[in-house]
Amino acid sequence: MMAASECAPYAKTGGLADVVGALSAALQVLGHQVIVVMPKYRSIAVDEFDIQPFLGLMSVWMGDTEEWCAVHRTETPAGVGIYFVESGKYFNRDGLYHDAQLNDFWDNPRRFAFLSRAALQLCKELGYKADIVHAHDWQTALAAAYLKVWHWDDPILGGAASLLTIHNVGYQGVYDARHYDYIGLQWNNFTSDKFEDHGKINFLKGGIHYADMVNTVSPKYADETRTPEMAHGMAPYLNDKGENYIGILNGADYTQWNPEVDPLIPANYSREDLTGKKTCKLELQKQLSLIEDEHIPLLGVVSRLAHQKGLDILSGAIESILNNMNVQFVLLGSGEKNLERYFAHLPVRYPGRVGSFIGYDNELAHWIEAGADMFLMPSRYEPCGLNQIYSLKYGALPVVRATGGLDDTVEQYDESTGGGTGFKFYEASAHAIYYTVGWAVSTYYDRREHWDGMVKRAMEKNFSWENSAREYEKAYHRAIQNKESDKK
Repeated sequence: MMAASECAPYAKTGGLADVVGALSAALQVLGHQVIVVMPKYRSIAVDEFDIQPFLGLMSVWMGDTEEWCAVHRTETPAGVGIYFVESGKYFNRDGLYHDAQLNDFWDNPRRFAFLSRAALQLCKELGYKADIVHAHDWQTALAAAYLKVWHWDDPILGGAASLLTIHNVGYQGVYDARHYDYIGLQWNNFTSDKFEDHGKINFLKGGIHYADMVNTVSPKYADETRTPEMAHGMAPYLNDKGENYIGILNGADYTQWNPEVDPLIPANYSREDLTGKKTCKLELQKQLSLIEDEHIPLLGVVSRLAHQKGLDILSGAIESILNNMNVQFVLLGSGEKNLERYFAHLPVRYPGRVGSFIGYDNELAHWIEAGADMFLMPSRYEPCGLNQIYSLKYGALPVVRATGGLDDTVEQYDESTGGGTGFKFYEASAHAIYYTVGWAVSTYYDRREHWDGMVKRAMEKNFSWENSAREYEKAYHRAIQNKESDKK
């Protein structure tokens, strides 16, 4: 049973939803029985996904408070049962986590503690003896604690082991301790090694303590988050897990992100026949009012405009790049308002050479992957990253900072042999971005045989979810072994 705050395609704000949707399907294809439990948000298109009422009333005890909810259900094409917890009190809102002004809902700790408890209660209602309860991020991290504190001898859930996946350790669910009675995990668990964090509740910290296994979404990010510099205070607790904290690289959904079959791009193409990529580039240039010239290298970005993603660092380099290199630049993204204003104004200053779209458009994201020659990701940190994996498949060579999953998935260009699949830099600075983009642009113009070989090599890479799902199988087995050892 996977408990998650979002799952594609039903509700999505980021990569978490993609992982839950794709991993659950990949595990089902491998022969496992998988269910996903998530909230029934107001925004979910009930008719589009054939979501049907399943349970009219379900009681969920929270501390000394009895809450009531309903449950709805649908099934994915892969056969995964998706269960939606309906609570007008908690989930019938316009946003998933915050209001239109980006203010967190004051009762988020209650909302997601309730979701975690409701997911386990649903297993009891179904008689579903899960071998694994797989929690995702702080929003459902409490499920691992509830299993150990309240369900250790339960006839349905007593045998379930837990795995907690950390998608981004920067988000921990830290809230005022006044919510702790409602959460219902007893005050003897409100200690510095479990839930207490400078007088507040830390959902992720408690989940790390209680989970039988913990993983994050790339091997490099697992290493990085064992260090004080990258772990946002969680390094001691992750290191305490020892071999029970691992990195498993996210996969890519090649049914959605593959230029050979992608229905959203202007022309399909393959490693063997790249003709369609030229068409995609020219159509992208036309769409964003760029000079239509297939020979000018096109640099693409699809990103949240946030501190983590390093777009503020890029803003200090992009004009030097445009002023000194014969290159075009396109950006799709939204986020911090000052960055939105900066990148929105660039096409006015560099007409025919820069295109920007502030917001998110899924079709345009596919067009940029297909039409770009290079794809830039200057992240300060990146737990896994998916766009660089998509870029490899689309033959848009990644230019990335060597952190987290970016370092794991992109092979550095070797100018002496022509090897590699992209260009990596190590310092989070405008200087490093400028010179690495320059290196890529000079390779495009001056070492064309290297460039063409890299494109073909990149498109050969396979980061399918099947490979990742098999790594999760191993983690599940270890979690079960750890659970059994604890019982002895």
